[in-house]
Amino acid sequence: MTFGYADDWWVPVLCPVLLWVPFGPFLRGAVGAWCAARPGWRPRLWSVLLPLVPVGVSAAVTVLPPDQEKRTEDLVGHAAVHIGGITPLPWLLGYGTTRPVRAVRARRGGGASAG
Repeated sequence: MTFGYADDWWVPVLCPVLLWVPFGPFLRGAVGAWCAARPGWRPRLWSVLLPLVPVGVSAAVTVLPPDQEKRTEDLVGHAAVHIGGITPLPWLLGYGTTRPVRAVRARRGGGASAG
């Protein structure tokens, strides 16, 4: 018991969630750009593995304990924010920005300026 409460064991479990909210969108945008720049299985695998723990833990906190009455707005809010907003939207932004930029650079001749 770190702070003297019975449920202090949740603190290390929730640390990934607390770090995911401010830094997760930046990481997801970077992974989306990585997926667009380097096609292959490794960037795709990291796209799935990176948000697995923070989103899974926050989903478990929302759903547990099972004997408690669940409110639909809590579940919808979690799905909208964590599963809908913080996780895929920055990835799509990074991916969707990198693909056209690479296409324009390829049309211009590789993006290298002669001179």
